Amino acid sequence: MVHVRLVRPIYSNIGALTENYVVQELVCNGIPLYYWRNDNTTEVDCIVQRGDEIVPIEVKKGLNVRSRSLNQYIQTYHPRESYRSSQKNFGKSEGIIAMPLYAVFCL
Repeated sequence: MVHVRLVRPIYSNIGALTENYVVQELVCNGIPLYYWRNDNTTEVDCIVQRGDEIVPIEVKKGLNVRSRSLNQYIQTYHPRESYRSSQKNFGKSEGIIAMPLYAVFCL
């Protein structure tokens, strides 16, 4: 009999798994991906190009969608569109388009 001992509970990696899911969905749709990081390690998960526009996409694992990184990116570069994908439903708040994780393929 083999016993497996988990060093860290799997739920501690849910954020990384969620980002991986979104990246995989976008890559499967043929969308080239980039990310943005400033000198202070502030990071936006995905940056995509649509025509002449650069579009930031922030990924959140749950219902807490506060994102200093995305807000800083918006204040610095003033993109026409910005997306946040999370467990929340469709919506728009403070210029950020909310998209539920299950609908990421729509991007």
